[in-house]
Amino acid sequence: MAIAVFLNPSLGGAVSYQNTVMFGLVFIKWASVFMLKRIAILQSNYIPWKGYFDLINCVDEFVLYDDMQYTVDDWRNRNRIKTKQGVQWLTIPVSKKGHLSKKTSEIKVVDERWARKHWASLANAYAKSAYFKEYAECFEALYLHKASKLEYLSEVNYLFMSEIINTLGISTKIRWSSEFELGEGKTERLVNICTQAGADVYFSGPAARDYLDQEIFRREGINIEWMDYSNYPEYKQPHGDFEHAVSIIDLIFNTGSEAVRYLKSFGAQ
Repeated sequence: MAIAVFLNPSLGGAVSYQNTVMFGLVFIKWASVFMLKRIAILQSNYIPWKGYFDLINCVDEFVLYDDMQYTVDDWRNRNRIKTKQGVQWLTIPVSKKGHLSKKTSEIKVVDERWARKHWASLANAYAKSAYFKEYAECFEALYLHKASKLEYLSEVNYLFMSEIINTLGISTKIRWSSEFELGEGKTERLVNICTQAGADVYFSGPAARDYLDQEIFRREGINIEWMDYSNYPEYKQPHGDFEHAVSIIDLIFNTGSEAVRYLKSFGAQ
């Protein structure tokens, strides 16, 4: 349309040219906003909550940061579900030999019976949920025939994360921090991943505001955007008062294919 105006002499060559240039600059600025490459970097978690997948869906690439030191009593090897007795933790047993000095990627799972126990707990908690039967076969197979055979915690977390991403229809590219030259320094490592991945924007959870050196990102020309985990809509959830801080499996079993309606990023697309 802008070119057609430029070629029409009845509208005045100079004005038409200015309009064309103006339109082009506006279009380039508008397009550049949507062409910015966004990246997020987080450690793998066991069957994470909905906010974890919401963040993944907000970016072009998501890097699993399992080269970081393993943290105990955290989300790496455990998460929560709702039961008749209240919120229940599901914890994967891991080797504690030297675990405080190991990377998450080096943590080994012990006692393969955990998988059968976790599936039994999930089936007991969600058997009457509206969409449990629709997804039960898939998750049962993951637990009993795949997860139980994996040696490392990172492998288990990736297995479930990949299946849930597919279930939600998320197309974000997943990478591992081991693919990058990390260097030293807490913030510097993140910046190095961003620069090597060609990122324009680092997308982060709000808790990182307390320790992230934002100036280092600015010097490299990388903008920081913050995920907002507030004001998630509630859905029909059994067993008492609504609880947001549970595994996304709760959302899937209770809402089925409508699960994406309860994630902010899908509404923004």
